[in-house]
Amino acid sequence: MILSLARKVPQAYASMAAGKWDRKQFQGTELAGKTLGVLGLGRIGSEVAKRALAFGMKVLGYDPFLTEARAKALGIELLADLDDVYGGADFITVHMPVTEQTRGMLNAAAFAKMKPKVCLVNCARGEIIVESDLLAALDSGKVAAAALDVYATEPLPADHPFRKHPAITLTPHLGASTKEAQEKCGIEVAEVISGYLVTGEVRNAVNLPYLDAKTYEQIKPYLVLGEKLGHLLAQLAPPQVDRLRITFGGKAQELPNIDPVTRAVLLGFLSRVSVKDLNNVNVRSIASTLGLTVEEKRSNEPVTFNEWLHVQAFRNGVKVISAGGTFFGSPDNPRIVRVFSQPTEIVPFGVVLLLSNKDRPGMVGYLGTLLSRHKVNIASMSLTSDIEGGQALTVLNLDSVPPQEVLDEIQRDPDISNVKVVTL
Repeated sequence: MILSLARKVPQAYASMAAGKWDRKQFQGTELAGKTLGVLGLGRIGSEVAKRALAFGMKVLGYDPFLTEARAKALGIELLADLDDVYGGADFITVHMPVTEQTRGMLNAAAFAKMKPKVCLVNCARGEIIVESDLLAALDSGKVAAAALDVYATEPLPADHPFRKHPAITLTPHLGASTKEAQEKCGIEVAEVISGYLVTGEVRNAVNLPYLDAKTYEQIKPYLVLGEKLGHLLAQLAPPQVDRLRITFGGKAQELPNIDPVTRAVLLGFLSRVSVKDLNNVNVRSIASTLGLTVEEKRSNEPVTFNEWLHVQAFRNGVKVISAGGTFFGSPDNPRIVRVFSQPTEIVPFGVVLLLSNKDRPGMVGYLGTLLSRHKVNIASMSLTSDIEGGQALTVLNLDSVPPQEVLDEIQRDPDISNVKVVTL
């Protein structure tokens, strides 16, 4: 699609098919020396970047979940601000799923920030582009050309204005439509089925790697706890975490198979990435694609609890956050008992409000009064401090998400900081 835009191949073909010979009208541009902006650097976006580099292009990337190390290995300049990609790219290609954050992200405001005569490619999902805004940008000349394989409504209606616009190259969602791709799908299905029938091997299960019944019963409680820890860190950790260290302590170190628990942690942590069809089977490969490395450690060091699962997140070699969990009373009663290197007790379900505060008299009453005024009920509370009169970690399990004005009022208190709301 990028090549078609650069050299106007579809339009030149249509002209030739109509019996014309108009070379001047279809003068193109070279890709060498131009800048490609890649929005979304998962498996496909990364492969596109590799090919663009082979054409001598400079590649700017935007992906809040790709690590700096992974971007450097790919030869991509990773930018934290999407506007910088818009302002620096001659060509822009989209490789993101449709989420609440990406739906309609390429709109009039985005086009206004782009270079004049930018070329746009979308082979991801049609809903990412506001189609009427794209037409207006093409008509004004802000966008020189667009190549589209996907649309908000498919099949594309026969009377859609895209079909008649001379600056748009259209294809009918051909992304995976190659002979080789279809053959690979058929071969893989045959191999998976024959492997199961001949040896009992289960590959590509959609819910869990293969486990025998006894092992599954042993690790089942840790799957819930691991995913909850991953979810918590996903909402508290800064962007571009590049390493997770998962420690199994106490009786957890005796588990016969820790791989499914690690996958559960990753499944929770990567919930923030908006990857389509993320599951226990593909979660390790997706983490690798994003440059996220995983360390697993069985530790026989003494711990306070009988069972201990601890997850630390690192960025550029520095630990940025950690959380640990165990079970209270029974395996069906998981608890998160350490966050921000401080002890706590969090029921890992529902809405949780976390904040740091000066350990002063009246703080609990203040928070309770403020929340009750806005009809937010406190289900449970944990309050721990480092030293008397020092800094405390306050954790509240709530029955509902507090309104933003409540959070703003809490944050304005000079003795309160780091106010976070997470959903587990």
